[in-house]
Amino acid sequence: MTRKVLLVFAAFTLAVAAGMAGYYTHRSSQARTDTIVEMQQATAMAVEAHNKNIIGSIRPDFSLADVAGQIRNVSEWDGTVLVINFWATWCPPCIKEIPEFVELQHKYQQQGLQFIGIALQRPEEVTGFMKTYGMNYPVLAGEMEVIKIAESYGNDIGALPYTVIIDRDSRIHYIKRGPLAGDTAEAIITSLL
Repeated sequence: MTRKVLLVFAAFTLAVAAGMAGYYTHRSSQARTDTIVEMQQATAMAVEAHNKNIIGSIRPDFSLADVAGQIRNVSEWDGTVLVINFWATWCPPCIKEIPEFVELQHKYQQQGLQFIGIALQRPEEVTGFMKTYGMNYPVLAGEMEVIKIAESYGNDIGALPYTVIIDRDSRIHYIKRGPLAGDTAEAIITSLL
């Protein structure tokens, strides 16, 4: 009988210890999760506040060489719904969204849509990629000058991809840090055409 009592007591003690360990592990994990969520919310609020300062403003002017070396000025696309996409060939999310942008350019070009890709790279690093992906819109390229242009469009953290949608009156309508889903882009673009 004593051995049975000891086994029951040991099993009970183990169960209590396991329960306490589980409780404290969950509690610690929940505290970390709460902290991460709070940080994400603070970041989202800061981005939203920053975007509010830019949304509705006239797009900044810039000139930059395209991949053929011709200097292009953003004003040549005034009067169109302009989508400026900052990207790079070494950026997987950038690569993923480009086929959707090619499709949208083809679908809405006649209605006044114009995509411009601005690659954070030397032109010679981009031309083969453009052919492979069938890019049907102008691509401008550069290094430090691209960073400065991106900053003037609100990309103060150097995010890639980074997309800005500008209405026909040259006002910034939408900004997206990170990948822009094709259906979201299409909904915004068609509302401006």
